Amino acid sequence: MIKVRRRIGKMVAWPFAFACALSLGAHVGSPDVFYEGDAGPYRLFVTVRMPQVIPGVAEIQVRCASNDVSAIEFVPMTLSGPGSKFPPAPDLAQQSKEDPQFFSGRLWLMEFGALKVRVTASGAKGQGELSVPVPSFAQRSLKMAKPLGGLLAFLVLFLAMGAIFIAGAAVREANLEPGEAPPPARARRARFVMGFTAIAVAGILYLGWTWWSADASTYGRYINMAKPPAAETTLENGNRLILRAKGQDPEWSQLVKLEEVIPDHHHLMHLFLFSMPGMERMWHLHPERIEGGAFREELPGMPAGKYQIFADVVSKTGNPWTMVGTVELPGIDGQALGGDDSAWSGNAAGARAAGDAVSLLSDGGRMVWLRRKEPLVAHRPMSFTFSVEDKDGKPTSDLEPYMGMAGHAEFVSKDWSVFAHVHPAGSVPMAALELGRTGVSSESHAGMSMALANRAMPSEVSFPYGFPRAGNYRIFVQVKCAGKIETGVFDARVE
Repeated sequence: MIKVRRRIGKMVAWPFAFACALSLGAHVGSPDVFYEGDAGPYRLFVTVRMPQVIPGVAEIQVRCASNDVSAIEFVPMTLSGPGSKFPPAPDLAQQSKEDPQFFSGRLWLMEFGALKVRVTASGAKGQGELSVPVPSFAQRSLKMAKPLGGLLAFLVLFLAMGAIFIAGAAVREANLEPGEAPPPARARRARFVMGFTAIAVAGILYLGWTWWSADASTYGRYINMAKPPAAETTLENGNRLILRAKGQDPEWSQLVKLEEVIPDHHHLMHLFLFSMPGMERMWHLHPERIEGGAFREELPGMPAGKYQIFADVVSKTGNPWTMVGTVELPGIDGQALGGDDSAWSGNAAGARAAGDAVSLLSDGGRMVWLRRKEPLVAHRPMSFTFSVEDKDGKPTSDLEPYMGMAGHAEFVSKDWSVFAHVHPAGSVPMAALELGRTGVSSESHAGMSMALANRAMPSEVSFPYGFPRAGNYRIFVQVKCAGKIETGVFDARVE
């Protein structure tokens, strides 16, 4: 029976494990989801704080850019497929009495995989809606509190002993008159029944414990499969870097197919290389996929050293995930950068004062971080706004879309435990946003549309994000100015 159950459990676990493995998110150590976009006529900044366990409760926060929104509703759905067209009954968010433009609520996420939270805003201008893709996966397993465990153990023992004694009393004393002593034969049968009941109760408890342990083991495997896979690298011909992924679970490579990833911002993979330990150099490259699901990148000129790797891809179901690793490279005499590839070099992290709001650009201009005066605090969603100026100190008029977006930003902690690739639309990839638009009536999703190419670009670019923990960070902001990719770099201390 146990073998049959394990076989069935394995069959059931495979699709769930597949969904979970693909739910890594293109953010290492930053599980919350941030999105800023238009729900019809209303501009919304949505934060989804993901639960640590699934099923679990996600916290939803919505900040409206205007004060004409009277109600916010949200509902969880699958990102794509039939379930994306038939939403359950929505939950109504609570409007803050102190800040009428702020709404909050809690939402149960019941399944693993690629989900979306559909947000509906109602107000003076009618109704509008948007969808926020969320990767639903368990981050850890919660342990039972010892007092509660002790109480449950006592109750189990009490009920088990009660069942044994009740069975014995039923055989020994049934149909006796008050005060009548049970005959010896009935007493012997009662002892036999009590022994049989004890064996049956012990068997039931053993099967329950086996089921519990198997379920806990499967859940633990989901957690392991959801951890960032290792980026395995080999160097060929002196400058050709080959990347493969290896998960932390033996079945990971069987369930996750790099052959099936889809383009995000026109590329199947976004590869980031940071010099270690100081982040004084950074490359944003785009390898091509080769046979066997591996990726190949002809490296540009690079000095010898050790590099931290973060490699973003998006599955065909819209789940983003990131490969993580390090690589030791000799001096590379490689090809010149071209296309959407870019590089930056400068001072090591910590060499500049944390909070320095100006970064010089290679074309003689500069990028300015328009930050508020208050300190940066972990777990606080905010918009990071940067202004690009020309060499005369005036707002530039030469900004162009960079891979279909106004800009790209990478938030990297100094200890490498946090990496987030963020866009003006937020922390979700464009590919997932496109899939999440299924059935949504709103025509506009900020940062998604290629219509950027059809209108003048502002000199400012903003990114919605919130630091997941305190520490030292380096922020890389990339824009395209007059056909050239420029990178501004800022150090930040988060309390």
